[in-house]
Amino acid sequence: MNEVIQTLEARRSIRKFKPDMPLEEEIEQVIDAGLYAASGMNRQSAIVVAVTNKELRDKIANDNREIGGWPEGFDPFYGAPVILIVLANKTVPTYIYDGSLMMGNLMNAAASLGLGSIWIHRAKEEFEQDGYKKMLKDLGIEGEWEGIGHCALGYIDGENPAAPARNEGRVFWCE
Repeated sequence: MNEVIQTLEARRSIRKFKPDMPLEEEIEQVIDAGLYAASGMNRQSAIVVAVTNKELRDKIANDNREIGGWPEGFDPFYGAPVILIVLANKTVPTYIYDGSLMMGNLMNAAASLGLGSIWIHRAKEEFEQDGYKKMLKDLGIEGEWEGIGHCALGYIDGENPAAPARNEGRVFWCE
């Protein structure tokens, strides 16, 4: 079987990460793959905010936990040391799709490098808050952005889970 297809079929959402920071080269490769995601009319409306600073990572995790309604001490990023936040330009009609495709590329690239990842939601709610809008402004990011998702990234603590069986009845041929 083709190596790319093997990676696509083997990629799983990881819910337990080692605290070790991935190599910068690995993080950059994952990000580069995200930047090459397909986008409507090649507008490339999605961006990545790469968070490797532990203090900021922990603040985002706590804010995400509060939005999600989980109890104190729960880490919605499952200990992943890196958070790649995907945002997309709301003025582009395909922005949600563009950001979603970027998220897929990030996760598949991570799997191809032996890293674990998981898509964590609530980026939309985070980046509607003034503090997160200020973060973007401080980074020099202007405009109307919507948080699409967080790609929590790191080394897998344990085994990569096996893929569950695929649901039947999901393909329809028109021959």
